[in-house]
Amino acid sequence: MFLHKPETAIPVFRPDTEDSPFQAYMTTQLPEGLWTTGLCECYGDVPNCLFTSICPCITMGRNSEIINRGEISCRSASLLHLATGVVLFGWIFGSKNRTKLRQHFSLPESPLPDWCAHLLCMWCTLCQEHRELRTRGADPSLGWEGNLSKWLKDGLTPPIVVPRMVTFNIKN
Repeated sequence: MFLHKPETAIPVFRPDTEDSPFQAYMTTQLPEGLWTTGLCECYGDVPNCLFTSICPCITMGRNSEIINRGEISCRSASLLHLATGVVLFGWIFGSKNRTKLRQHFSLPESPLPDWCAHLLCMWCTLCQEHRELRTRGADPSLGWEGNLSKWLKDGLTPPIVVPRMVTFNIKN
């Protein structure tokens, strides 16, 4: 009868402060509809790049907790990625998170489709997603609750997901 429609989001994260290591990628206004860093710009955040190369499941978990607004914990997302990665299906979970992240910030599906980016170079993709969250004001290492506390302490409005208005035609 009624079909569930996925929620879309309005990008409301705020950028890091001036002392951020990501300041080189930022301007006064974040580019609308563009990634702030490229897929292969891992050298821009060497510590995260090294950490992700050793423990990609933890980076996936941290990113996932922020992208899903705390609906899935870092631990659960990490274990899910580890379990699906063992049987070579981790790219499916990763691509779904990337799609949500793109929807939150109205980002293009480039340079590769989400599934392809995670399938071909999961490490670069996870690093890019982490950098994007950081430059837009979320710190994946703090988790969702930690970010909420930080935003409330700083007097910022926490990011919210605003559902689209959906109309249904009911035929009798």
